[in-house]
Amino acid sequence: MPITATILEVAGVDPDRLAIVGGDGQLTYSQLAEGSRTMFAAVDALHSAQTDPPSPAPETHGIPITAVSLTSAFETSRIIAGLAGFRAVSATIDPRWPLSHQVGVITTTGIGLVISDSTHLAEALAAAGWTGTVITAADFRAREAAIDPADTAPPSIREASEPFLMLFSSGTTSNPKAFIKTRQQYRDNVVVSSAHLEPFPGVATLAPGPVSYSLTLYAVIESLATGGSVHVADDFDPFTMGSRIADETITRVVAVPAVVKALAEAARRTPENFHGLDLVVTGGANLPASIRSALADVLPDTRLISYYGAAEIGFIGDSRDGDGTWISIYDTIGVEVRDDSDARLPDGEIGTVWIKAAACSDGYVTGTTGAQLRRPDGWATVGDQGRIENGLLQLAGRAGDIAITGGHKVSLPEIERAFEGFDRGDRHSGQGRLGEVCAIALPDDGLGSIVALVIEPASVPGGGVGTSGTPDKATLLDHARAKLAPQFVPRRFYVLDRLPRTVGGKIRRHEAVDLVMSGKAQRL
Repeated sequence: MPITATILEVAGVDPDRLAIVGGDGQLTYSQLAEGSRTMFAAVDALHSAQTDPPSPAPETHGIPITAVSLTSAFETSRIIAGLAGFRAVSATIDPRWPLSHQVGVITTTGIGLVISDSTHLAEALAAAGWTGTVITAADFRAREAAIDPADTAPPSIREASEPFLMLFSSGTTSNPKAFIKTRQQYRDNVVVSSAHLEPFPGVATLAPGPVSYSLTLYAVIESLATGGSVHVADDFDPFTMGSRIADETITRVVAVPAVVKALAEAARRTPENFHGLDLVVTGGANLPASIRSALADVLPDTRLISYYGAAEIGFIGDSRDGDGTWISIYDTIGVEVRDDSDARLPDGEIGTVWIKAAACSDGYVTGTTGAQLRRPDGWATVGDQGRIENGLLQLAGRAGDIAITGGHKVSLPEIERAFEGFDRGDRHSGQGRLGEVCAIALPDDGLGSIVALVIEPASVPGGGVGTSGTPDKATLLDHARAKLAPQFVPRRFYVLDRLPRTVGGKIRRHEAVDLVMSGKAQRL
């Protein structure tokens, strides 16, 4: 069902039902519907006042683009949801991206209005010759308040083919690739998530983290499209989230694995705050088996679903037990694994994962990349690598996560998973324990590349790290040989005080390679 249809329906039959709740305030469905009138009027006036407006990307069909680049998850959710019932294309830009990336996507895609509190961004856009408008959140609120609702149009259900949102595939280590989601593509995605991830009417979902993350943004949209309430937070604070879950009667959480890990730790301290939590949905990164076990230990009645999806394509499948590496594909989704010549591979062989899904975007926005997303026959890929066995899909990472060593294809994430259960040390001193690990491929004249493992030492009491307590090379090799095929066993081991990460907490594999190659890591 269209998001606007649900908002209007709930506003009519249950006007006081909560729609969006955050640290900055809350909105009922009635307030969201009514407030959207003055919100769009303010946006429309700001676009119309421009004497030389930027030309929106051709994929928007001429609809002006409004971007929100705020740290407030509540304010971002309010604006995205409010504009959904009008002729508008919305985008969320992470204010923590490098400034050059923010300026690049705004100028390249023709965004005309940016709601941002960053003076640095406003100055950089002016210096780049951008002719759009930057307005702060407070000034935008003031403009909304100054408009008489009687002079505005109500929200309406839009045409299915109309562009709805512009999203980005990255922005932390490379120039972001932009793509458009039409309203029908989002509706198709909600159909899939409703069938498998349980965003049911009336369910209170906590979705902590920036709304610029596709995982959080999807949680906002699917909750409102199904008549639930979405509870947002700028980040996950383990000391306050437990009380929010209890006080706001939250039964469902959608979050990245790092947040699930923090949630399990918080539940161990105050389990009484989490007894009403029925379901945790996670995605966006591999879910280590240790996190699943930690959650099950402290909250045995809370279910955990780890889904696989891509922002460009939509929800694809999920895993509900074990180490989460084998994914059951949803019945409406097509999956094939192919080699570089586009030939379909037999079961068990690693290749590029191709997906056929109704929710898939048509392609990337002109000027942001030369990559092809979707072919004319409807099959699409984002470059994920994997294998199929017995009808289940196992991911091996992105193309950069596959190493060729001595003619063998080696999945670097598989090596990392083999060390998830490594714990032969003293929990109190940190001696002999591992923290996070990152498998990398280093150039080698004889084999093409060799596999190495970079280790971040485990934390020890007092908040420090125990580099000297890292297991020795012989112990690590013994573990690897017991868990992995010979070609997967790392030939070298390195230690870094801290592995490089994105703003979202994902380890940057390429930067880890650079640190090792530049001699900044300690070799064991």
